[in-house]
Amino acid sequence: MNLLELEQVEARHGLLVAVRGIDLRLGEGERLAIVGANGAGKTTLLRTIAGAHRAAAGRVVLDGTDITVVPAHRRAALGVALVPEGRRLFASMTIEENLRVAQSCGRTGPWDIDAVLEAFPQLKPRFKARAGSLSGGEQQATAIARALMANPRVLLLDEVSLGLSPLAVDRVYASLQSLLRTGTAVVLVEQDLQRAMDTTDRIVCMLEGRIVGEGRTGQITREQIMQTYFGHRPADALPERVGTAP
Repeated sequence: MNLLELEQVEARHGLLVAVRGIDLRLGEGERLAIVGANGAGKTTLLRTIAGAHRAAAGRVVLDGTDITVVPAHRRAALGVALVPEGRRLFASMTIEENLRVAQSCGRTGPWDIDAVLEAFPQLKPRFKARAGSLSGGEQQATAIARALMANPRVLLLDEVSLGLSPLAVDRVYASLQSLLRTGTAVVLVEQDLQRAMDTTDRIVCMLEGRIVGEGRTGQITREQIMQTYFGHRPADALPERVGTAP
């Protein structure tokens, strides 16, 4: 059984259909990247999975249970955690306070304060600093660490490298390696295509709210992805078709 299944999911912003008829499967421990140009619907799709945006049609199923109408805080308790674009930290609260907020969902597991600080050692000297005073890289590390404190089964990462210096991106991705070894399923939206290909097992390309191609990262080239990314190549040009199980 797949851990996460999306069946003909549609999401809207008013009259605008941002996500159109998405069918997607995610296996236990799988690492999936979603790529596409600005406005392709990637962020809306992640928010719909997390319950932060209401699905207009279709179903979201977690481990066999339909969670389509389940609110975001209950999805977090079931094991779905979102690291949103822009981090969305509580700026007036310290790193420690931001991390402890995530414990309120009540999930237990390997991730606690000590574990996330070991994964993100750059946060240790700033542990009592307010989130609003942190650098972009420190804020991103805090946002990911906060999500991990909920001990998720599915971690949704939206634009990890956006707005960060190359050095900060290197540090964040180096810290993510400890997460990837735990077997947590990850859905990564990433503007850096090479990072996405190096980090994940499978890659999905979105265009105008639809999935237009997908494949295993070891079986497709950067050039194939880029052509699909900009709509220059049909979906069947990639090795796998939409909805193919890993």
